[in-house]
Amino acid sequence: MALWDKLRGQFIDIIEWLDPTGDTLVHRFERYGNEIKYDAKLVVREGQAAVFINEGQLADVFTPGTYTLTTQNLPILTTLQGWKYGFNSPFKAEVYFCSTRQFTSLKWGTPGPCTMRDQEFGAVRVTAFGLYAIKIKDPAVFIREIVGTDGTFTTEEIEQNLKGKIGMRIKEVMPELGIPVLDLESKVVILGDMLKERISPPFGDYGLEVTEVQVQDIGLPEEVEKAIDKGGAMRAIGNLQAYTQYETAGAIKDAAQNPSGMAGAGMGMGMGFAMANQMAKTMGPQAASPQAAPGPPPIPGTVQFFIAVGGQQTGPFDMAVLKQQVASGQLTQETLVWKQGMANWAPAGQVAELGGLFAQTPPPVPPSPPAGE
Repeated sequence: MALWDKLRGQFIDIIEWLDPTGDTLVHRFERYGNEIKYDAKLVVREGQAAVFINEGQLADVFTPGTYTLTTQNLPILTTLQGWKYGFNSPFKAEVYFCSTRQFTSLKWGTPGPCTMRDQEFGAVRVTAFGLYAIKIKDPAVFIREIVGTDGTFTTEEIEQNLKGKIGMRIKEVMPELGIPVLDLESKVVILGDMLKERISPPFGDYGLEVTEVQVQDIGLPEEVEKAIDKGGAMRAIGNLQAYTQYETAGAIKDAAQNPSGMAGAGMGMGMGFAMANQMAKTMGPQAASPQAAPGPPPIPGTVQFFIAVGGQQTGPFDMAVLKQQVASGQLTQETLVWKQGMANWAPAGQVAELGGLFAQTPPPVPPSPPAGE
């Protein structure tokens, strides 16, 4: 069986690779003992490159096309093998097919929030996420720096490393933009272009080219998002008084629909009345009915007193009522009175404002003299 495998390996005359995976960057062409037959056909399709490795040393790189492997089209390998006059026997070499097409929809994200200084919000911690696309630009460098002897190298094996590099670079780029945090989402294209420009050099050191960087989402702190929402609502409403009326009316409706039993209904009604009162104050005179005439304000300078009768507080009474009570004997100089501004209750006769009432009161009628005098 081993002999047959060896013979079969020597008769392989077509070297090609059809990628069924869609995520393979590099594939090593396998054959028995790495032996390639002289005059073998090498087929390199569009979006591919073939790299020959001889005893660990990079020999030749073939671009798309069909080749017959002879000393004429293997100059470097021929030199390495020391065949100055051609060869007719199988030669040993490893062949790596590199996919040079674009690999898209690779994900990246900031490893943690980056701090930006904003004129409106001060220091703000921002995150960002998106997609990027790469392709192999220099197959020889990519195999030498990244792949090594890996027989099948996929995007998964390098994606985590590249994702970290993009995430760290964007933490450097975003604070340098000078874009207000409120405008970041509208500048994602500019941000992607700047990020692509910044990360391209380190990717080039691996033989890779960054073809696109998309910034799909900017993450802002919750308090900043709330401030943005409130600012947008205020700009949309324009009239603060109308906004207050609208919000109050909605609150009354919610309170009226409170389903939590009679107690809850009563509380809802109380809240509704309180909100209605507040809404009436907010609306001001515009909310009053055209037929409703406002009541007159209190007369300036009117003085009112409370009177203690039988240990109970009565009143307040104005001066006209107090005068009548003095005339009827209900209010005497010894009666305790109080008004706004007095520290304690005091006899009416000791209050200066009430002194005039008692002065105008006639003295008691003297008793009639005895008969016969």
